[in-house]
Amino acid sequence: MVQTVSVRPVRGKADLKAFLDVPFALYRDDPHWVAPLYAERYEHLDRRKNPYFRHAEVELFLAFRNGKPVGRISAQLCALRSARYQDGAGQFGFLEAEDDAAVISSLMQQAAAWLGQRGASKIQGPFNFSINDEVGLLIEGFDAPPSIMMGHARPYYAAHLEALGFNKAKDLFAYEFLKTGELPRSLRAANERANADKDVIIRPLNKKKLDSELRIILDIANDAWSGNWGFVPWTEDEMVALGKSLSMLVTGDFVAIAEYRGEPAAMAVTLPDANRWIKQLNGRLLPLGWTKLAWNMFARPPAAVRMPLMGLRSRHHNTALGASLVIAAIMRVFDYHVSRGTREAELSWILEDNLPMRKIIETFGGKPYKTYRIYEKALA
Repeated sequence: MVQTVSVRPVRGKADLKAFLDVPFALYRDDPHWVAPLYAERYEHLDRRKNPYFRHAEVELFLAFRNGKPVGRISAQLCALRSARYQDGAGQFGFLEAEDDAAVISSLMQQAAAWLGQRGASKIQGPFNFSINDEVGLLIEGFDAPPSIMMGHARPYYAAHLEALGFNKAKDLFAYEFLKTGELPRSLRAANERANADKDVIIRPLNKKKLDSELRIILDIANDAWSGNWGFVPWTEDEMVALGKSLSMLVTGDFVAIAEYRGEPAAMAVTLPDANRWIKQLNGRLLPLGWTKLAWNMFARPPAAVRMPLMGLRSRHHNTALGASLVIAAIMRVFDYHVSRGTREAELSWILEDNLPMRKIIETFGGKPYKTYRIYEKALA
């Protein structure tokens, strides 16, 4: 007997809970998957709380077979992205489904139809929801758990998307760094030059002035990445949301800001890899999850960190000064974490064609160990 697949929009609390539940069954036997915290995911999908919804239209969909949820997807149109690129692209995200061509095809068709009805001529993804959130489909590196705010996937997704006519738009790399010895002399020399320059100041984040410090970080980011593929500038509301996360997770020394002649010119931001803490919670903070999480956060340094933000003002790109400023900012947070006993880090994500930054990371000893792919397809 043929079992038909139906797809419909998420409506109400029960559907939203089912949307969040879908991956739990899919990854039950995957030792590397980290269950996201329900509380955080509810907030991310909340139209009142996530600032993304203030400039984007979103629909969530669930796939059912015989009344049982077997897949999910989002479709979204970001007004800021559309105004910036005017390329007709809409996006999909949150793709999770059984290893079943009918389920994945039905979900992609529904997302494509929704976008096409709103004028899109191309579909790209996955984005959960924007390029400033979790992005890309994992295609290499399934044998290690994801770092904080990075995705995981089953190997079969790529084959299903490619069978549906999706092609590579861009690859992103996650670099792994393990502190096993001395850094190359060239890096130490560049760091020493920057610190010896009377025009250069390398300093930590001042959490007492968090609002103004965040504006500095995002101003550098918006300038540094303005020419990057797919970049959409951070908004003021997104800055506030970032500040909330930073205030909970980090001390000032997790961040370094490099100033040149009084102007902030480069920055490096690290976060504790909280995925290592929440993995044991299976998505739930109650009844004892809060206690376990708080103990891990405050009782000892993290075993690993992730550097999600790193940037240099565009006027300093491709200059010796610029390279020294970036290296000095990275070294500042690097030395802080190593002094506390942290020996592992992920630097992610890096565009495949961002060769200057990849060279710096690889000089530090970073090795690409995960590849995430953004796919695209023209809409009929």
